[in-house]
Amino acid sequence: MNRALLSGLVGLSVLTSGCAKIEGEAGSRLNLIKRRGELVCGVSGKIPGFSFLGSDGKYKGIDVDICKALAAGILGDSRKVKFRPLTAPERFTALQTGEIDVLSRNTTINLSRDSSGGNGVTFAPVVFYDGQRLMVKKSANINSLNDLQNSNICVGSGTTTEQNLNDTFQEKNISYTPIKYQDIDQVVQGYLQNRCKAMTSDGSQLAAARFGFSNPSNHIILDSVLSKEPLAPASRGGDQRLSDAIRWIIYALFEAEEQNISNSNIQQQVKMARSNKSLTSLRRFLGVDSGLGSKLGLPDDFVVKVIESTGNYKDIYEKHLGEKSSVPIPRGLNNTYLNGGLHISPPLK
Repeated sequence: MNRALLSGLVGLSVLTSGCAKIEGEAGSRLNLIKRRGELVCGVSGKIPGFSFLGSDGKYKGIDVDICKALAAGILGDSRKVKFRPLTAPERFTALQTGEIDVLSRNTTINLSRDSSGGNGVTFAPVVFYDGQRLMVKKSANINSLNDLQNSNICVGSGTTTEQNLNDTFQEKNISYTPIKYQDIDQVVQGYLQNRCKAMTSDGSQLAAARFGFSNPSNHIILDSVLSKEPLAPASRGGDQRLSDAIRWIIYALFEAEEQNISNSNIQQQVKMARSNKSLTSLRRFLGVDSGLGSKLGLPDDFVVKVIESTGNYKDIYEKHLGEKSSVPIPRGLNNTYLNGGLHISPPLK
């Protein structure tokens, strides 16, 4: 091959590669969100502690604050988010059709959902590690799964919860009848109206539901754990630009906790980083030295905007699920790795 032709082919390859990159970035939903000036976030809206519409007409919970953190990181303002309540069967369709930008709705990440042959979504880091369990009335004298032989069990339709229940009971040769409902509120009502002897869901949802009962102590959550339920936000598959932004905004929440940077001291940390050039990692993390944000299509100070708005992961957890919250759930696996939990951020560099 002559030198001129080879040079031309190499040039064409570089040009084509560059155009593909530009086209991919331009076609990302991240840019659509920026142009719109609003993040549309799918939530449940019916799970206290996670996403719940309060009497003041505002959504609250850990899933809600994840949406606010994303809006703060992408748009610089946590208020620029619109919440879209979704049932479990609706959630993936809403994501695939573009009705929502991000799904932050107590959704379990598994192989089938994450694979290209599944629901066509890309999962972000896990924000809550959970496990499926069952709740029964104390008066029923049920202490184990075997005590539920030939019982009706209330469960959400079209969820991994339904599949886990079936798999576990088949393995243990326990006969049962599933009473299926579209959302968690219906599952709870079916259980309280004695249409089933037990209800099953993630342990966190059971704890949240029981808190709202008139006599919570009359209901017990069985010790048996039916599954691992790592809950994570999700975006539409194939959009690397948006999924990268979401991923690293969530990692920033973990990293800020690791560094003891919260909404109460973030400005002090920024001031310290600006005045001391030797604090290279802190300066980079807080955007004093540019570079990180631009790699994600975000402002270099995106971390500051996020922490100012929602605090770090610990701040969010304590607010909605801590000891003094309305739905207290021990952190356990949801602690930072420094305290024996599973949350850890890769290096932001």
